[in-house]
Amino acid sequence: MDKTIQFISSALLKAESPDARKSLIEKQLQRLVEKDSKTASASVEFPPGLEWFNSSGPLSFKSNLQGKVVVLDFFTYCCINCMHILPDLEALEEKYSVEDGVVVVGVHSAKFENEKVSSNIKNAILRYNIHHPVVNDHDAVMWNELDIQCWPTLLIVGPGGEPILTIIGEGHRDILFEVVQLCLDHFRSRSALSAHSLPSVDLKESLADSPLLYPGKITTNPEGTLLAISDTGHNRVVIVALDGVVQCCIGGTESGFNDGLYQEARFHSPQGLCWAKDVIYVADTENHAIRKIDLKQECVTTIAGTGEQGGDHYGGGRGTEQVISSPWDVVLGPPNEDVLFIAMAGTHQIWGLFLSDGTWLKGVSHEAGICMSYAGSGKEENRNNSYPRKAGFAQPSGLALAPLEPYNCMFVADSESSSIRRIAFKDGAVKNVVGGELDPMNLFAFGDEDGKGIEAKLQHPLGVAWNHSKSLFIADSYNHKIKLIHDVSSRYCSSYAGTGEPGLGEETDASKAQFNEPGGLVVSPQGYLYIADTNNHAIRCIDIATSTITTLKVVLPSITSVDSKPSASTVVKSKLPKNVTPRAVDGVSVGLEGSVSLSLNVSLPSGSYLTEGAPSAWQIFIPGSENQLVMAMTNLGHLSDPLPSFSWTPPVDAQMPLTLQVESVIYYCLPSGVCCRQAFGFSVPVSRIEGAPPTVKVELSHQVLENS
Repeated sequence: MDKTIQFISSALLKAESPDARKSLIEKQLQRLVEKDSKTASASVEFPPGLEWFNSSGPLSFKSNLQGKVVVLDFFTYCCINCMHILPDLEALEEKYSVEDGVVVVGVHSAKFENEKVSSNIKNAILRYNIHHPVVNDHDAVMWNELDIQCWPTLLIVGPGGEPILTIIGEGHRDILFEVVQLCLDHFRSRSALSAHSLPSVDLKESLADSPLLYPGKITTNPEGTLLAISDTGHNRVVIVALDGVVQCCIGGTESGFNDGLYQEARFHSPQGLCWAKDVIYVADTENHAIRKIDLKQECVTTIAGTGEQGGDHYGGGRGTEQVISSPWDVVLGPPNEDVLFIAMAGTHQIWGLFLSDGTWLKGVSHEAGICMSYAGSGKEENRNNSYPRKAGFAQPSGLALAPLEPYNCMFVADSESSSIRRIAFKDGAVKNVVGGELDPMNLFAFGDEDGKGIEAKLQHPLGVAWNHSKSLFIADSYNHKIKLIHDVSSRYCSSYAGTGEPGLGEETDASKAQFNEPGGLVVSPQGYLYIADTNNHAIRCIDIATSTITTLKVVLPSITSVDSKPSASTVVKSKLPKNVTPRAVDGVSVGLEGSVSLSLNVSLPSGSYLTEGAPSAWQIFIPGSENQLVMAMTNLGHLSDPLPSFSWTPPVDAQMPLTLQVESVIYYCLPSGVCCRQAFGFSVPVSRIEGAPPTVKVELSHQVLENS
């Protein structure tokens, strides 16, 4: 690339005022005008034969990009810094349309071998909601020809294909907007812009409907009877029973940053989860926040972060006053679970949020609510050090605790260095476990090799899970494998599950199974390894004792029937608040082998509608020592449609008479846009009498009042 362009681009980032930047940009534009054809720089062009996404065909500066100011985004999809500028590009596209003369084109130049594969790039485009055209520069031809040095780099190209300026790194939205606006003004004055549209295809249309979309992380409740899944692509957290039946959805399918009840709360690409008693902590990655799900109150609150990305490398502010950057995982730390440790991928550090007054390194005490760095300098490195804040991490993305002696440490999946690290709680010392290499600046020491310490090779691991003994499971994401360190003292790592080829398959032998960029995993108290198989939109379960694997069928059913015998997954708490009493209805009698058919009719105020994505539901219980769920219907759909009925035949040995309890919670929005929640219930006495009708229908009706 022209050395003058590099010089002016560097000066542009150092300029302290908009006027100074404007002067530099105008000088460069004037310089292009003054060049004659003999001295003009070679035009930018895409090599032939590359694969395109979000475009129905190849783009070219000699044809369909003529007359456009083009922003080329050189990125690789693993890179957190590249992710950070996507909102800037989205904002640019919202302000300037293709018809205005502005086009954004992503040029994907891979770091990892796995990132060269077009299907993997396609999944990344879908995960990140990229709508502009992207080209797979798999051999880095454009990268080399244009002398691009790092990710991310933006190259602004004029309507004749002439390179104008580069913007290197993240955090330069204002400069990007200034450059584009001045370019538009300049080329419009010379009648060099064109308002033609471009051929486009939205990859979203290729997505199959699925209960989960790119799930990132997974955890269990302390008892191991329920799973919490970060349904990242749907911007929500889903709680699932061990049989796969969804118990509730927290958040909506659209992104946002709202606290409130489950149906009101909004997340943006949540990742890491940590379940403690009646609380789930969430790393709300693209909201740059830590959220708390209160399972008793059924609500979400923000406990750290402002919703805006920060560049602070030290912290020390209180909760929601402290800016943070792309938290990717969370875990509760010892000794009394008073610190929530955070894998802060955006600043390449480990942070801590004090949930109560406590102490950590060197016995320094901090008050509840303080959020600050614990380890890592903020420089992107693979640097081990006895002093935690002199160590360097490279996009830490997974955390796991081994809280007891002789370990008493935290393991870190350090994705960009392709290594697993450990931090001792005694003094904060950071050491290598496996992967990476001795040179702290080399972040390209990746591969797929069994071995000890740095002889073992990983490729962008995103998750780790402690096996409650002395072994550690690793989500070796870009190798499409699960790996295992059998004894962390020996530091020997080997493949445990997966062939290394992306896929799903139907193998029951874990070693022969296939995964597709698994991102998170957890070991349950019962000895099962649950895996968030991200690009397969699936949850996989490995029985550690037998090394057999199954795929959990996650169900968001219209009706879910369960066996009459209660189990941990079918015992569900009442949906009714304490101040809501079930409405009694007339009792019914059935024959000796008769059944009861229940139907529910709900009427909303005129013009109202069910809240999309909210867990509107009705469920039926029979009496007993525990409330046993016999039917649950979630996601009611459109109330204008007939709601399915439920038929129940009392068991022969049932103690009659008995009373069925019907409960429902409705989330709905009024025409004004105000969203509401209403709970109601019915008590239905049932007796069994010889000679009574074999089937008795019970129709239950509820009118939701506008002012209720």
